[in-house]
Amino acid sequence: MSTDRTQDGDHATLLWLPVGAGGHVVIHTSAWWERWRAAVEHRPPAPLFHAALEVRLAGVPSAIEMAPAWGAGSGGPGVRATGPVGLAWLGRSRFFRYEIRCGDHGIIPDRAWAMGAPVILTHEAEIIESMLLAVGSAPPLTWGRKVGDTGDMWNSNSLVSWTLGTAGLRTDYEPPMGGRAPGWAAGEHLAR
Repeated sequence: MSTDRTQDGDHATLLWLPVGAGGHVVIHTSAWWERWRAAVEHRPPAPLFHAALEVRLAGVPSAIEMAPAWGAGSGGPGVRATGPVGLAWLGRSRFFRYEIRCGDHGIIPDRAWAMGAPVILTHEAEIIESMLLAVGSAPPLTWGRKVGDTGDMWNSNSLVSWTLGTAGLRTDYEPPMGGRAPGWAAGEHLAR
């Protein structure tokens, strides 16, 4: 039986963050990549977003996201898994590794850049617990590599859509401003 503990403030929230927000390199490389993809797909370029999850359970906030294994917030106690970036053998260097993070009192470093209204996914404690447990078993696939026949790559968006699908939540969300969330379909595919 599900328990709705709205009065305790339990919730899971989806945030959309512009790719490269506050940075100097990723914002440009992702813009180049999107212009190239748009040309290949015969469509106009769109803003790119990456998804992150904020949850609160029994008064304890947590953040669920995928981020580089170096820089702000790396190597902390909330790291649940790591995986390689680009090519598996590159993952020997921490500069080509990502972390799947989910820890008590975790924060999303670029939270201030979130676009659009946060999407409240649930207030049900049991579902939130399922999400937190699921993150520990997320597949540490190679970031940027295609997943199955989806044509979509594994990345931070994949982790979020996979977590939602694994916890039994809907996954048919879209980023704001007509933006794109590359990798979202890969996570949905793996959750099925």
